[in-house]
Amino acid sequence: MSDSPIASREAALRIALAARCLAGLDVRAFVGALIDKLEAPLTEAKLGTLTVEDLRALLAGDFAEQGCHVGVDADTLKEAIRLLWGQGVGAGDFPEVEAYSDGDMPGSIRVAIAANRGENLDGHFGSCERFLIYQVGLDAIRLVGVRSTVEADAAEDRNAARSELINDCQIVYVQSIGGPAAAKVVRAGVHPVKKPTGGPAREILTELQGRLSSPPPWLAQIMGVPAASLARFEEELEAED
Repeated sequence: MSDSPIASREAALRIALAARCLAGLDVRAFVGALIDKLEAPLTEAKLGTLTVEDLRALLAGDFAEQGCHVGVDADTLKEAIRLLWGQGVGAGDFPEVEAYSDGDMPGSIRVAIAANRGENLDGHFGSCERFLIYQVGLDAIRLVGVRSTVEADAAEDRNAARSELINDCQIVYVQSIGGPAAAKVVRAGVHPVKKPTGGPAREILTELQGRLSSPPPWLAQIMGVPAASLARFEEELEAED
C-alpha cells in the first residue's frame, strides 16, 4: 500500500468508523482533512496523536460549510477520537481470511458481500465499509479477502471505484443499490444481487452453492455453462439424433 494515502487496513477501518460516528461524514473529505493535518500516509500511530480539540478544529475548519462544527457534541467528538485511536475497534471485527491460490477450487465462482460488521451481508453498495470476498464451489466456501472501501470513497467517482474494487468477482450481494451504481457494477463485469433483509454471509452463500450444480439461466451465464433447462433440452435433441 506504498502509494496509498492510508497505510494499513486497520487505519482505514478506524477512519471509516470515525466518519460514521460523525453523522456519516463524507469519507473522502475526511481523509483529505486528515492528510492536511497529519500528512500522508495516514498511519495508526499518526491517528493516535489526534486530540478532541484537534478534531474539533478540523471539523470547524474543513467542514464548516457542512455545519459539522455546530452539530457534533462533545461526547460524539470523544467517541470519534477513541475510534481513531483504535479503542473499541476489535481485530475480531474483520473475519479471518482463509488460504487460497488460483486453481484451488476448479469450477468455483468469486462472490463479494457488502458488509459493515463481522461476516454478514448488512451493507448497501454505496455505503458499506468493506466487501467480503468469497470463493464459492460445489464442495466449499472460502473467505479469501476483506477489502475496505475507504480508499475507494476517496476517489472522485466513488461508485466506479467501488466497482473496480470487486471487478474480479462474478457476483456482489448487497442490501440495496441505486440504478446508476448498478450500471457501473455491471460495466465492471459483476452481477449485482439485492437481498434487502441481509443476513449471515455464509447462509446466503450456501443457498447460492446449492444452485451451482443446476444453475438457473442468470447464474449459468455467469458460470459460463448451459442452464439446467437448456441442458435438458440439448440432451433430448441428442437422444433424437
